[in-house]
Amino acid sequence: MEELDYEEPEKKEKTKGSFAKGVLIGAGGMLFVGIAVLFLAVNLMGRHIVIAPSGEETKKSALSDQTLAKINELIGYIHLYYYDDVEEETLAEGIYSGLLAGLDDKYTEYYTAREYEDLQISATQKYYGIGASLLQDKESMQVTIKHVYEGSPAEEAGLMDGDMIVTVGDIEATSMELSDLVTHIRGEEGTDVHLQIYREGDTDYREYDVKRANIDLPTVESKMLDEKTGYVHILDFGAPTVRQFEEAVEKLAGQGMQAMIIDVRDNPGGMITSVTGVLDDILPEGTVVYTEDKYGKRQDYTSDDEKKMDYPLAVLINSNSASASEILAGAIRDFDYGTLIGATTFGKGVVQSILGLSEGDAIKLTTAKYFTPKGENIHGSGIAPDIELKYEYSGDKEGEYEELKDNQVLKAMEVLNEEISTQ
Repeated sequence: MEELDYEEPEKKEKTKGSFAKGVLIGAGGMLFVGIAVLFLAVNLMGRHIVIAPSGEETKKSALSDQTLAKINELIGYIHLYYYDDVEEETLAEGIYSGLLAGLDDKYTEYYTAREYEDLQISATQKYYGIGASLLQDKESMQVTIKHVYEGSPAEEAGLMDGDMIVTVGDIEATSMELSDLVTHIRGEEGTDVHLQIYREGDTDYREYDVKRANIDLPTVESKMLDEKTGYVHILDFGAPTVRQFEEAVEKLAGQGMQAMIIDVRDNPGGMITSVTGVLDDILPEGTVVYTEDKYGKRQDYTSDDEKKMDYPLAVLINSNSASASEILAGAIRDFDYGTLIGATTFGKGVVQSILGLSEGDAIKLTTAKYFTPKGENIHGSGIAPDIELKYEYSGDKEGEYEELKDNQVLKAMEVLNEEISTQ
């Protein structure tokens, strides 16, 4: 199983109402790859075959006798002096996690059998969750509800956009990565999850019991902004995104669309097969992205010439546009097929694979780099916009988001109108 991305995006200047983006509760980012992002065997990244280590590789990586003796010594002290009883399984899981932590790679981690099962559930885009999207601040680890979906258990319970999650059950929200926290928000359909919430202006916390449900969350939203300009907002690149994108484009074309804005601001990424499917609908024939592992093995993801768009195109990006979003932006840029507007993207140019282990557990391991069509690896640097423009919003920041009061959307419409007039 291979994943492209999962990021906890940085906190944004403003919540964009019904178009807020983030890691979907129950999704684990994109989405586990995110935002968010982890998937079943033929996977979110396309077919990726991983061969189990042979005896030679195992011998090379085996722990030394000295290291094993040290581990046993530490376990002995724990059992002798630690103030409470400790399960052997818990210690073992800590050892596995610590081994991977030694790589000093924030994208690599160990999953217990239960966590791995939860990640596989996420891949279906059917969530036993509460129907909301979340963001986590990278510095404070604060978790904020970015959007509560209409008709969801979260809405029925009274949760609101902008609420800050303090605890999930007895777990402090700031004590773990968002991808781990959402595994505690998810659960069996019909059961409750207890959330402690802080709402701005309150003097005390609020308590909510939210019933988990099987939720099919949208990944694409669209509308006409005027008589010529269609607006397509991709929240993350999940399993249904290609179909939803194609349906959105067909609907907008029927409404007279002559130019299109694709908004991937705050989109934490997702499945490589999803973003390359969207690019296949947009671009002419060619490689849209490729990956290389440490042995130089290259895998190309391509667009054919069966479908391509002739609309003038603008893509809105920001510092929270990560991984799959950057693949889309990089391909649009390298094919010279549209204008990028906003701020430089996050800069995640590596690929993770989910590798199942013998006892039902798994590891997520960074296994390759990815490159734009012209051969650029954007890891750590991101993709710069063609038009750099700081985000400003002239509408009611507490009210529903209005695209026509968003300066980056207005700039995109200006650029597209100029292109339409010169055709």
